[in-house]
Amino acid sequence: QVQVVESGGGLVQAGGSLRLSCAASGSIFSIDPMGWYRQAPGKQRELVASITSGGSTNYADSVKGRFTISRDNAKNTVRLQMNSLKPEDTAVYYCTAKARTRFGPWNDYWGQGTQVTVSS
Repeated sequence: QVQVVESGGGLVQAGGSLRLSCAASGSIFSIDPMGWYRQAPGKQRELVASITSGGSTNYADSVKGRFTISRDNAKNTVRLQMNSLKPEDTAVYYCTAKARTRFGPWNDYWGQGTQVTVSS
């Protein structure tokens, strides 16, 4: 089994910064990609950013130039540095990892979510 745990988040004023961290643990044989989604009240969950083990990144247009995703393959961790935050960034942020155990299939694993609130 694979567990995904996020940390970070909180309340910040518009223009401020926050950093989210996520660690995947368990019987991991391979994990790729890792990423972050978010869900605001009344809206669908959307991709924020993802990163492959080779370092290729993908960002939502709304966060390009403000957010940076990074990854430590040896530790199975991923971080999301969020700068120049806007009230519209307010959401629950979820870490996700596609992973498999040595003899198991690929599955998507999700963290419990962490609240990010940006005040105007």
